[in-house]
Amino acid sequence: MTEPSSGQGGEWFRLANEEDVPSPALLVYPERIEENLRRMVATAGGAERLRPHVKTHKLPQIVTLALSLGITKFKAATIAEAEMCAMQGAPDVLLAYQPVGPNVRRVVELARKYPRTRVSCLVDNAEILAALSGAAAAARIALDVFLDLNIGMDRTGIKPGPEAAALYRALSQAPGLRAAGFHAYDGHLHDPDHAQLVRDAAATFAPVWRLREELGAAGLPVPLVVAGGTPTFSILAGHAGVELGAGTLVLWDFGDTERCPDLDFLPAALLLARVISRPTPNRLCLDLGHKAVASEMPQPRVKLLGLPDAVFVLHNEEHLVVETDRAAEYPVGTVVYGIPRHICPTVALQSEVFVVRGRRMVETWPVVARARRITL
Repeated sequence: MTEPSSGQGGEWFRLANEEDVPSPALLVYPERIEENLRRMVATAGGAERLRPHVKTHKLPQIVTLALSLGITKFKAATIAEAEMCAMQGAPDVLLAYQPVGPNVRRVVELARKYPRTRVSCLVDNAEILAALSGAAAAARIALDVFLDLNIGMDRTGIKPGPEAAALYRALSQAPGLRAAGFHAYDGHLHDPDHAQLVRDAAATFAPVWRLREELGAAGLPVPLVVAGGTPTFSILAGHAGVELGAGTLVLWDFGDTERCPDLDFLPAALLLARVISRPTPNRLCLDLGHKAVASEMPQPRVKLLGLPDAVFVLHNEEHLVVETDRAAEYPVGTVVYGIPRHICPTVALQSEVFVVRGRRMVETWPVVARARRITL
């Protein structure tokens, strides 16, 4: 992977107009985003194999860029993200979430409002299946629904086996619904040893392939399997009939750089912060608190470029304090750049991102799908 330089003038990420960007800020680099999308297409073996997860960026401009490269299918975590895709003219969007409560009605409304977009969602139990069927039939639409399989993460889904087969059979017969296939997320698989990861993926997905064969033999086709996260992206690319749902690849982060040494993608989103205080001779306080960078991961939550020796000693809502022997080189007001450990929730903390072209910040993009609702 192309790594940023540690020099003091030739870094690809450094802005010529830093003074125009208030901190903390999230910078995005469209040329790098486009290159990552092209690498995704190449690794997958074709744009038709991709269903990138838009939760990573929540930006309509990136959906449009993906569409221009032939990527037509998307995955979303919220109805707002799904609507953002439909508003950009995406032909196909999967709400990779089982709708409950009012969201059952909202999914149906989404499908009715955007008839040129194939809207689908997940189900893993009979009660929600019945609710979806009733709502779709009442609206006189045919809603595509994927069976959500629990393949070891134990977060959502039904384990592959007889109960899953029975639920898929009920799905295929439910009024107003079409059985679209399986959704199988493997977020628990992230061994940095690629050979071990290959073995783990083979064991994890074996029940999925068996269930697919059993249902097919019984006359219940499983058109698609939407599968995988970032670590198994290149592994599952070798399986026919699988759409790849990884999203982090678009912007990349240093967490997946560490977890996925076999993947070659570029950091395309960086945090810009400033030194706001030097409380002791070896400490720097940055305006990069919990409200600017995702805090659910262990420290360091951001890789500070040019400060590899920084020790993270205090992190609060609006402050990040680090210790470094080089503190004297960073007077108050100095700009510091960093790659987040986890980009997806970091984007969700921003109301806007700052777009960089030719080493200048040229415009801002509102993070549209950060909202829980757009129109529905």
